[in-house]
Amino acid sequence: MSSEKTPATPETPLAPEAAGARPRRLTYAAALTGLEGLALVAGGIWILVLGFTGDPDDRQQAVTGGITLMVLALLPLLAARGLLALRSWSRGPAVITQILALPVAYNLLQADSLAIPAGIALAALAVTGLILLVNAETTRALGIRGPGNAADQG
Repeated sequence: MSSEKTPATPETPLAPEAAGARPRRLTYAAALTGLEGLALVAGGIWILVLGFTGDPDDRQQAVTGGITLMVLALLPLLAARGLLALRSWSRGPAVITQILALPVAYNLLQADSLAIPAGIALAALAVTGLILLVNAETTRALGIRGPGNAADQG
């Protein structure tokens, strides 16, 4: 055994993808998805606090809404964790999270308040997340094959 490094050849590539490294785009997608999950948790807590301390029209509805948001936060949080661990199943929930964020952003943009900048930011994050998640480098890193590229085909 020699302590010399093996040169990179077509048979033994030393590229980051070959070493199991996570592409930067995938890390960014996981971060955006996780950020959206944390925002859902924060929103759920905020609604719960307002439901208990404020004067809501319906306290039960406020509590139900807050708990629902926190449970929904599990989807993007688990997807972000899966993306960081290079799990192929995690791309689906992450894409769903981005798609669901678009109508929310649209509704925020329809408001006549400070919600408009939040709508712009959410729309930008969702579109950026979608672009990062469907990127070829991300797809390769997650081991997702397109139609007609199954392993059993010759």
